Amino acid sequence: MILAHLAGIKVFGTGGLGGVHRGAEVSMDISADLTELGRTPVAVVSSGCKSFLDIPKTLEYLETEGVLVGTFADGRKGHVDYPAFWTRDSGIPSPKVIQNELDAAAMIYAQNQLGLTSGIHFANPIPEKYSIPKAEMDRVIDEAVRTAAAEGFHGSDNTPFILAKIKELTGGSSIPANRALIESNVQRATKVAVELMKLERAHKHPEYRSIPVSSDLTSSLGSSVSAPTPDTGSVAAIGRSTSPIDNLGKVDVLVAGSLAIDLSCDFTPFGSQKAAVSPSVQTSNPATIEQSLGGVGYNVAIAASYVGSTTLFCSVVADDLSGKAALAAVEQEGLETTGIQTLSLSLGVRTAQYIAVNDAKKDLFVAMADMAIMELPDHDLNMEGFWGAIVAQARPNWIVVDGNWSPAVISKWIELGQTVGARIAFEPVSTAKATRLFAGLETNKSSCVIGPSDTVPRSKLDLAAPNELELRSMYSTARENGLFDSPEWWNIINELNLSSAGSRDLLVSVTSPSLVDAGIPQQSIQLLPFIPNLLIKLGPQGVLLTQLLPREDARLTSPDCSPYIISRSDASAGNGNEMVGGVYMRLFPPETILADEDVVSVNGAGDTLLGVVVAGLSNGHNAGKYIKDFIPLAQRASLCTLQGKGGVSPRIRELQASL
Repeated sequence: MILAHLAGIKVFGTGGLGGVHRGAEVSMDISADLTELGRTPVAVVSSGCKSFLDIPKTLEYLETEGVLVGTFADGRKGHVDYPAFWTRDSGIPSPKVIQNELDAAAMIYAQNQLGLTSGIHFANPIPEKYSIPKAEMDRVIDEAVRTAAAEGFHGSDNTPFILAKIKELTGGSSIPANRALIESNVQRATKVAVELMKLERAHKHPEYRSIPVSSDLTSSLGSSVSAPTPDTGSVAAIGRSTSPIDNLGKVDVLVAGSLAIDLSCDFTPFGSQKAAVSPSVQTSNPATIEQSLGGVGYNVAIAASYVGSTTLFCSVVADDLSGKAALAAVEQEGLETTGIQTLSLSLGVRTAQYIAVNDAKKDLFVAMADMAIMELPDHDLNMEGFWGAIVAQARPNWIVVDGNWSPAVISKWIELGQTVGARIAFEPVSTAKATRLFAGLETNKSSCVIGPSDTVPRSKLDLAAPNELELRSMYSTARENGLFDSPEWWNIINELNLSSAGSRDLLVSVTSPSLVDAGIPQQSIQLLPFIPNLLIKLGPQGVLLTQLLPREDARLTSPDCSPYIISRSDASAGNGNEMVGGVYMRLFPPETILADEDVVSVNGAGDTLLGVVVAGLSNGHNAGKYIKDFIPLAQRASLCTLQGKGGVSPRIRELQASL
């Protein structure tokens, strides 16, 4: 231990620990191992202490020395025994139970951060295959101890004599057990050291981070949240997650966005207010209030997961009760939590919360969102160190980014996606956050996500899914910041051969007079050079799909698609942009328009739509299909969510076969 500490080695694997000898109350025969553990900050992994020692007194002495003692559960649940070297069970309950190497590493990391000078003892039970039955070992040890006492072996001579006697009495079976437990301890210590290194690399600013939290803590959250089983490991870790990244395989969709506790308040007028639709301002209103797990990113991820997409959700929560509850609920839904970071409360942030106040028709009246945790700069979120490695490992086909992140973090997500060839979709979230794509151009061009030259084929986004108000906000911000004055934008618009003469009639023919009067089709076309696919959510009017088609796209010459092609570029020019072939525009009216009384919750319907569409696009079995092929199914999924409580409806699982 001394040499390890001098060399900067923090984890030390050995066979067994010395301890308090039987009869030490008379002989005072206590191993120096225990004293050293009390004053040297090294974690020692062993198979407990030698079983011929006094285990209860050894554990009591270590507690007096300030040494944490824990035993690896090794697949067992509940309380486990402190091991007795050659046997897995000693009949003495372990002071602590360690679920896995990550939890052990977190304890070492925490102790180092606190500057404590005592060591830690992690007991690793001998592999079951080599464990000698306790009754047999007790008999052998009693005989060896009696013989040592009778022949006068004491002090430092006692242990070698007893070990030799045990070898003799077991007929040599203790030797393969010795070898097996040494190998097991070295393997376990190595894995702990690896996890500790990962924690230290991820936490370059430890004052901003918390340590992994044991899943046992979720029991304090009440019966409404089920804690993960011991096999799932920790609920959350800063810079680490509940599942090791090494086990992460390729995924179809990675969703990077908010995870929030949602409160939905539905106005329920009574008495003289019965005919009122909207709640009154500056006073209390009667309501039905429901709590659920939400956040735009979470809703998109769970929708994609429900219809069969292999989905990885990346988000951030605080190390508070809401964060622990959210993580436990995510695991209950079957989503990986590998991509979710937990941040220390020292940053002054809380787990995100969203409160929606809906009118009597269940339409949104006003919403309040506390998403400050999503606004942290990329260096506090350790983008490269944490999520960079995850993206490289998961290699998603699509990445969906929601607008709750800061512009710099949105840009970083896009950059990470581009490094693995992923296509990028954007969910604007709100009218205010929709502006983040184009804001900041005048004051700080480096802070904007999309600049004047980020047009196809260099566009940063492949798809965006705004509603009508968010589209207008995106369009206005782009115009105000001069994006429609750039030569790159003009070149693409000119190639599309969009004629002003008769354009209204053409747009009305593929959409509706009211949409054209509102400028929705026109605005979507002008954004195409920067975002070549726009999925515009129009509520009861349906979904408007506007796309910039490449020059060789088969839809440009398809009779079935002909009614929806509103422009074609001049292919004879020969030197134009290959990504500019024409514009496809199509309005998908909903199959069903629900009566007001049939709408249970509007929260999550739009997110459901995007999640299902991206799940379809990312599925390898759907090669050759287009966005248009998945919209009707996505609308059916949104209908399920409108009719269900909380966020995304689990009923959309029934649509998996159709996808």
